[in-house]
Amino acid sequence: MGQACLFCQISSGQTSTEFLFENDTLVVFKDINPAAPVHLLIVPKKHIRSINDLTEADQPILSEMIMVAKELAVQRGVAESGYRLFINVERGGGQVIFHLHLHLIAGWK
Repeated sequence: MGQACLFCQISSGQTSTEFLFENDTLVVFKDINPAAPVHLLIVPKKHIRSINDLTEADQPILSEMIMVAKELAVQRGVAESGYRLFINVERGGGQVIFHLHLHLIAGWK
């Protein structure tokens, strides 16, 4: 999608965003408006507008997003106490940035 998509800019390194994880497929960084003490965004580098735009070929990306979230929960020390994973889909489902991303939130006492 290019310049118009904030998450494309972030994932391609065009911003000063600090990555907590990066590989060929994904980047992970902190949400700038956290809803919990731990609030990470797991973002594919490939531009996929929303869940509604997934193709069969994108299945490995979704699987990897979940597995990376699981590992980050362990690294952040919230795996045992619990965490929440969610994806907002379209504006009516709370999606604000139209680039697929998975939220990992946790850390409440």
